[in-house]
Amino acid sequence: MTETSLEPEDSKIITLARAARARNGTAEGAAVRDETGRTYTATDVDLPSLKLSAVQVAVAMAVSSGAVSLEAAALVTEADEPDPGDRAVIDDLGKAVLFLAAPDGTVKGRHL
Repeated sequence: MTETSLEPEDSKIITLARAARARNGTAEGAAVRDETGRTYTATDVDLPSLKLSAVQVAVAMAVSSGAVSLEAAALVTEADEPDPGDRAVIDDLGKAVLFLAAPDGTVKGRHL
């Protein structure tokens, strides 16, 4: 599955996640889309006193902006599977699909 075989809005969040990851030179980039269609992008945080995945940061940004549910999430990473903690934080806001993509945009999986 490639980014171009997805719905345009799903392809968009993968593109945004890829751009965030590339811009910051981090291991992960993520984007989430809330119930109103707003998108939030983030990268992982790796500080001595704070470690958060990109998905955790993106979800926190959405919640702090008033989102009550998510429609979809995208994670761009070298990993072959999403971290269970990422799935859990998405599930806190309902059952949104999580697209897992490689840095080149190739979709590696669709996790519900």
